[in-house]
Amino acid sequence: MARSRASMSPEERRRRKRRLRRQATVLVFLMLAFALAWFFESQATTTVIFIRHAEVAQDGSSDPGLSAAGRARAVELARLLGEADVVAGVDAIFATQYRRTQETAAPLAERLGLEVQVADVADVKSLVKHILGEWKGKVVLVVTHSEPLPRLIEKLHGSKRLPPMASGEHDNLYIVSIPWYGKVKTLRLKYGEPFVPAADAGAAMPPVPGGQ
Repeated sequence: MARSRASMSPEERRRRKRRLRRQATVLVFLMLAFALAWFFESQATTTVIFIRHAEVAQDGSSDPGLSAAGRARAVELARLLGEADVVAGVDAIFATQYRRTQETAAPLAERLGLEVQVADVADVKSLVKHILGEWKGKVVLVVTHSEPLPRLIEKLHGSKRLPPMASGEHDNLYIVSIPWYGKVKTLRLKYGEPFVPAADAGAAMPPVPGGQ
């Protein structure tokens, strides 16, 4: 049974005060640690990676899938981004409903055990709001088409001066880094088989739903 303060000796009361002070110090430290962890987690940098779908099969269908070259590029994308982050890698994958974007995302999704979420790139504002709200502080891949890609990056306050893409150009990878404080940065990289402009001349892809 706990003794009352009145029955304690002066030395016991001093030890009790020291013990309570230590407990209070530990409690304050834990509260501060949890608060800092929450703050940095909630304010962490969000990284959004944008690519155009890989090369498309010229089979005349309204919703073509990938060609052999496109499938090879999708595999290379999975290799490249499979370990993009030393801790966890890509956290979410978005692609439009069309076969060419879904098939581009599939190898990486399978490698990481993620579901490819359907993205409505026609509603740029809603898609960006969803990514920044639900995936803040994470790494997100968006597989899209050449037309909406610049608008998506601009909506994230990334670069407004992206060079136009040729019809057969599929090797660009854009990384938009959105810090909790400071300037948004856009980095363009190349991956897979490099695009050769001469080979693209006079070989424009026929119009298909969803754009190129």
